[in-house]
Amino acid sequence: MTENHEYLHVRGRIFDIQRYSIHDGIGIRTIVFLKGCALRCRWCCNPESQSGEIEQMRVGGRVQTCGRDVTVQEIMETVRRDMPYYSRSGGGLTLSGGESLLQPDFAEALLRAGKSLGVNTAMESMGFAEFSVIRRILPYLDTYLMDIKHMDPAKHREWCGRENTVMLENARRIAESGQTQLIIRVPVVPGFNDTEEEISAIARFAEELPGVEQIHLLPYHNYGEGKYEGLGRPYPMGKVARPTPEKMEALRAAVTGKTKLLCQIGG
Repeated sequence: MTENHEYLHVRGRIFDIQRYSIHDGIGIRTIVFLKGCALRCRWCCNPESQSGEIEQMRVGGRVQTCGRDVTVQEIMETVRRDMPYYSRSGGGLTLSGGESLLQPDFAEALLRAGKSLGVNTAMESMGFAEFSVIRRILPYLDTYLMDIKHMDPAKHREWCGRENTVMLENARRIAESGQTQLIIRVPVVPGFNDTEEEISAIARFAEELPGVEQIHLLPYHNYGEGKYEGLGRPYPMGKVARPTPEKMEALRAAVTGKTKLLCQIGG
């Protein structure tokens, strides 16, 4: 890869890079967190991702700047350093957020640059975009980790700020394209979607998508609660308890009992 590739100079806004991760894709990953999100999920563990603006957050008594503008080339310097870990584990580059699709030029350029280096690429996304945007990134994407939070548009709007019609339609179109491995991921949130009926409804939808074989159930946690305080915002979930291992296992059993999907807890 040489300096004259125009996509290396595309700029975007991120708020973190997490190296040596074993989540959000196979193997050891470098996860790039893009700024900006169209939803406001009550349980969001990265509230600093929601605004597209650079902002300040107090962490451990110190003020931390959340957000910086970088080029694709700068990100690839980190990816290059991590490539020995990818080769041994099958890992690679993952885009997360926020919602990466809100920075389509940057997301496309990052994934294209990753593929030019021969690394595995993944994106964790809600699929909230025009499909024309998603179509641009599919040729450079090995795995699409797509959040589907609920099947009821009204309940989705109540808890996440927007209904889910666009996301569900995009899931179908991504699956029908056959261009990437599509894995469905479900954040299991008490009071929102933690009944066997609600999780099974998502699983049945996922099973109908061509080529989809896996569904991941991600248990709610409150690790982001301190970030809300640091941003001067109330934590929307209050003191809701995390789902117990027994609860998660019951939901997993409900999925495997009603579908042929491979279902795992965590992702």
